[in-house]
Amino acid sequence: MKDMVLAIAQSLVEHPESVIVTEAEKDGVIHLELKVDPDDMGKVIGKQGRIAKAIRSVLKAASLKDGKKCYLEIG
Repeated sequence: MKDMVLAIAQSLVEHPESVIVTEAEKDGVIHLELKVDPDDMGKVIGKQGRIAKAIRSVLKAASLKDGKKCYLEIG
């Protein structure tokens, strides 16, 4: 999951070297936190949050395939 979010985020931003994804699992739930350069925040979120919703949708589909829940926080 972490690698997938990292690859998606790096393809969207101008500063791919500053993309950081941290992963923590607790009680069968995976929590991912995505951090990007402040200049690239708008590119990851998108207009009205459309890109962030799309990333979360892909993540949800992949996590359901593994039988786990997954949450993404962008900050």
